[in-house]
Amino acid sequence: MTTAPEYIKGHDLLRAKSVLVTAAAGAGIGFSAALRAAEEGCRALMISDIHSGRLDKAVATIKEQTGLQAVFGQLCDVSKEEEVQALIASAEEKLEGVDVLINNAGLGGQASVVNMTDEQWNRVIDITLTGTFRMTRAMLPFMQSRKKGIIINNASVLGWRAQKEQAHYAAAKAGVMAFTRCSALEAADFGVRINAVSPSIALHDFLKKAASAEMLEQLASQEAFGRAAEVWEIANVMMFLASDYSSYMTGETISVSSQRA
Repeated sequence: MTTAPEYIKGHDLLRAKSVLVTAAAGAGIGFSAALRAAEEGCRALMISDIHSGRLDKAVATIKEQTGLQAVFGQLCDVSKEEEVQALIASAEEKLEGVDVLINNAGLGGQASVVNMTDEQWNRVIDITLTGTFRMTRAMLPFMQSRKKGIIINNASVLGWRAQKEQAHYAAAKAGVMAFTRCSALEAADFGVRINAVSPSIALHDFLKKAASAEMLEQLASQEAFGRAAEVWEIANVMMFLASDYSSYMTGETISVSSQRA
């Protein structure tokens, strides 16, 4: 097993850009993406989550660690259209236009197909797939009117690969990939780019609560490096997609995975 590399300093990849990240409180990929955006020199940042206390703490932490003061937080449940619309309206106002949207909100869980309830299936699909659709639908009119903008979706290698007790999550993430491709073609007519990242396993507290320790250990052992990714290693690829270095990329899903073939 190899150890994780040292944390990489920011290089102003997002200078003059504003960024909105969903599900960005806590210690997961969303928070890491928000922190990295600030470290990469974004001019303003808004993060959303469903937990007020955790959200306030995340905003304060980003301000303290990066020195960026134009950091805002807003509660949002992406399964509720009225909250999605309110988030986009607030972000457009406070950020003076959103340049980059990172759709990170998602929900997993473990259940075999024969034991999975409609409620379990629908909940994962609604937040992970339909939530991405709702956010994109609400954001695109603003970006299209400006003839610029970037949307980054968080998918998963399970959109390509099979795993027991993950049928709902895999179906949702495969949907995110297909949605990314199709929406990107529509958005390209207006100069807007839409791409996705596809992580395999990145350990954080929320994932540890959603999956068994045995399953997580097994998945990590299957990685080429013999370890799970650090959340910031996933966020780094999001920063590339959010930057002008990826200016000719749209409709793509980048695998951020070291899984063995």
